[in-house]
Amino acid sequence: MFSVPVSLYSIGQERIFGGSAQTDTRFRQPYDKCMALKFTTSCLEDSLSLFRYYKALAERAIGQVPDPALFSSPGQESNSIAVIVKHMAGNMRSRWTDFLTTDGEKPDRNRDTEFVDPPETREALLEMWEQGWNTLFAALEPLSEEDLARTVTIRGEAHSVLQAINRQLSHYPYHVGQIVLLAKQYSGEHWIALTVPKNKSSDFNRKVAAGEASQR
Repeated sequence: MFSVPVSLYSIGQERIFGGSAQTDTRFRQPYDKCMALKFTTSCLEDSLSLFRYYKALAERAIGQVPDPALFSSPGQESNSIAVIVKHMAGNMRSRWTDFLTTDGEKPDRNRDTEFVDPPETREALLEMWEQGWNTLFAALEPLSEEDLARTVTIRGEAHSVLQAINRQLSHYPYHVGQIVLLAKQYSGEHWIALTVPKNKSSDFNRKVAAGEASQR
């Protein structure tokens, strides 16, 4: 892993990496063409929608970052995007494997190792990312609203299923925000807004009112 000062990226990818920087265009979508809000009174349905939203938000940010920048950290006490991805995937594997029947902090989890030695390629990193999210969705999608009152444990502490879900719904967006911030810095002038761009609020409001865009 290496560190490149964040300020360097503000002058553009071409100056840093030479020629056109290699990014991942699979996840590039205009901010107003992404997931639509679906009205629901179901906690589970809305939770799944939010998890998918933040997963997509991170992917759209990662897709704009050149490969070398994925593994760069802005300082010794900071994490790279790759390390954040590794940590999130490790947390998901632990929390959501056998979610209803085993403790969310698995005996074979070594949390400290999630912050060192991430996968060395974009492909391997995204594979780890997908495995983590697949574990989450496999645990949550079969649940019913009645399951929200069941009890699970995390590090021996009792949580309702509702509490356990909300715990991760605050944790993962926290890290997604870190990913987005790093990606924006590293992309410099090439950054494509993930949400409403500066000075475009009125245009977005008009599109939502006309049914041409959604707020999620």
